[in-house]
Amino acid sequence: MTNSDCFDSEIADLRQDVPELVLASASPRRLELLQQIGVTCSVRPVDIPEVVQPGESPQAFVERLAREKACAGLTVAAEGVVVLGADTVVVSNEQILGKPANRDEALAMLQQLSGSKHRVMTAVAVTNRERILTQVVTTEVQFRTLSQAECECYWDTGEPCDKAGAYGIQGLGAVFVASINGSYSAVVGLPLAETAALLDRFGIPVWQVGC
Repeated sequence: MTNSDCFDSEIADLRQDVPELVLASASPRRLELLQQIGVTCSVRPVDIPEVVQPGESPQAFVERLAREKACAGLTVAAEGVVVLGADTVVVSNEQILGKPANRDEALAMLQQLSGSKHRVMTAVAVTNRERILTQVVTTEVQFRTLSQAECECYWDTGEPCDKAGAYGIQGLGAVFVASINGSYSAVVGLPLAETAALLDRFGIPVWQVGC
């Protein structure tokens, strides 16, 4: 057996030891972020009602949704699989801004964020059949002042439709952001440092060989 054969055998053994990861989300941004840090996974979206319960704080709400998504993904996963669920909300004046239902709602959200600071909360939940670990990461985002015309033009691009708070910091909406304080990747949809630490506790490393 050559040195190359031995190395290939070691790689195969390492891959066998890493649990399969399932991303319980339809978000292409979360998949891209996991791929960015060399984590392989399969995608199995779940459908969870995103309704705030009476008296529920934004942090409790986003953490609950992440846990529910992870647990829902686990119900259809094979033995030994690890499931990651996540959710992101924009919070302005203690009001949760989800995905806009229509043009008017999106424009109202953008005007509310205009010239002010808001918080983006992203919760991550990782689970198998033995335990579940969660973490909520909050980032402060400062918007510059927006004109009504550019809000309308931004809506016409189609980007705000499926974004919490009606904007995407990783896309065209980046021009609205004057500054951030905290995790940029959390605003996109997945806090990478914190996610990597959670996955490590389930035996799933970053920078996986062959990614």
